[in-house]
Amino acid sequence: VMQDRSIKIVVLFLLPLLLYLVPLPFTPLMEPDEGRYSAIPSAMNATGDYVTPRLKAAVYFEKPPLSYWATAIFFRIFGENEFSSRLFAALCAWGCILLAYRMGLFFHDVRTGLYAAAVLTTFLYHFALGRINILDMPLAFLVCIAIWSGFRYFATAEKKKRWLYLLYLFSALAFLAKGLIGIAFPFGVLTIWLLISGRWRDVFGLFSPVGILIFSTISLPWLILVQRENPDFFRFFFIQEQLLRYATRMHGHYEPFYFYIPILLAGTLPWCAFLPEAIQGFGKGEKLFGSAEKRFLLTWFGLIFLFFSISSSKLISYITPVFLPLALGFGHLFRRYEERTVDGGAGATVPLRYRLMGILQAILLMAVLVAPLFLREHRVAWESWWPWIAAPFFMQILILFLPDRIRRKTGRGWFATIYLLFALFLASITLPAAQYLAPYKSSYPLSQAIRKHLPADATLYQYGMSLYGVDFYTGKRTPIVDDIGEVRYGSEQLPAAERERYFLTTDSFFRLVRGTDGIYCATKNGEKLERLKKEVPALRVLWHNDAYTLVQLKRSGEIFPRP
Repeated sequence: VMQDRSIKIVVLFLLPLLLYLVPLPFTPLMEPDEGRYSAIPSAMNATGDYVTPRLKAAVYFEKPPLSYWATAIFFRIFGENEFSSRLFAALCAWGCILLAYRMGLFFHDVRTGLYAAAVLTTFLYHFALGRINILDMPLAFLVCIAIWSGFRYFATAEKKKRWLYLLYLFSALAFLAKGLIGIAFPFGVLTIWLLISGRWRDVFGLFSPVGILIFSTISLPWLILVQRENPDFFRFFFIQEQLLRYATRMHGHYEPFYFYIPILLAGTLPWCAFLPEAIQGFGKGEKLFGSAEKRFLLTWFGLIFLFFSISSSKLISYITPVFLPLALGFGHLFRRYEERTVDGGAGATVPLRYRLMGILQAILLMAVLVAPLFLREHRVAWESWWPWIAAPFFMQILILFLPDRIRRKTGRGWFATIYLLFALFLASITLPAAQYLAPYKSSYPLSQAIRKHLPADATLYQYGMSLYGVDFYTGKRTPIVDDIGEVRYGSEQLPAAERERYFLTTDSFFRLVRGTDGIYCATKNGEKLERLKKEVPALRVLWHNDAYTLVQLKRSGEIFPRP
């Protein structure tokens, strides 16, 4: 009993704490998503307006406000920093891990639940998305727990109403997290599962007047308030951002139908690489899953995967809710395989052909670690890079032989060794990833330079780019030039004078430069910087790195050399 309790503590609390909460402050906010989703709740706290989301002081209706509200609360408690910005997403990722455990416990037993939780914790996809401030992990947690609540209502004969009410409650929260899919996925999965299970009469049991009241109580107040303050909200939010985003290529994210297949393979590392070994241990026709479980998990995975695969707009983060049912299936397979190995059914020695995927995976991950040494862009020097990658590289070397060696010696421990080694690998790549990505994926280095080189009351213009994190880190409202993009709609709602001051065209910006001396400007290296040099020869470089340059523009006089 004590051993089981210790394993639970490690799998459900210590490892998720190490992987999902401890590293949150170690990486600066990445652009554009983390800068955006930090700037909006920061503005809510600054203005006291928690109804209308605003980005760069312009209304921003692309997403509902639940994650903004949660982050705004954490900003109040912990201050405005990377930890509090990412905390809500990380807690939701942790919640998915605990839910995987509860699902495994319901369908099988404690051990299956722990295996499923361990698999989800170390899925490369879940780890990557569970530590960044985007809306997809909160949505996934709320959608998954809504689906599970509805399943629990129909899974037992007594049909306890509290599970049905929880379905409506979490669907309402999922709607407030990211819109209509927060309703479509839970009710869609449950409806299709009931139909293919031959329980079509139970579909009508999804309807609940009390549930609708719960849903309305949670979701309607914000919709009413935001529509009252912004008469065009319903059209923009429901038609443009919910329906047209899915059905058209308006946001330029068109990808082929098979776009998510390689993402699934990469996202389920390391465990998909060990599946051939696990599956070969079972006989043909052996029943591994109950029929209700199999239909339910396949419906859950299949509907969401197919929904986004046929969408005209695809982003990597959209399919986050499919990884929980995958983790449950993987966990059960690995648990059964290990039991058979311990009992002598699978043998202690596994043929090389079944281990090949695991070996190739380790070699691939080691290659990724050293790849920055050879890239044309953003190349790093060996002497500065090897101390950062030594630990994760060593973990992959150990994965090549240690799990099998322990199994041959003790007859058990193969899964646990892979789990612990890969968890340590994930923990050890956090710092090198931050070290490598920050100069060109984060506005933090540029923001530090702005604090150092600009007078406190100076205005900074962003030419040809819009790094939302600059406003968040510096506390300055920075006018943007020619990269209005997703805030175009909001900027058009502003008074003309404010719009002309903070959202400039290239022509209006250069007219301003010719009439004003000493303008400060940040821009991207390459084409944007060369255009600035051509239009404003009297240009002084204050700071630069491989991605961005901070300059002072002089309308006449001395031409400052670059340092």
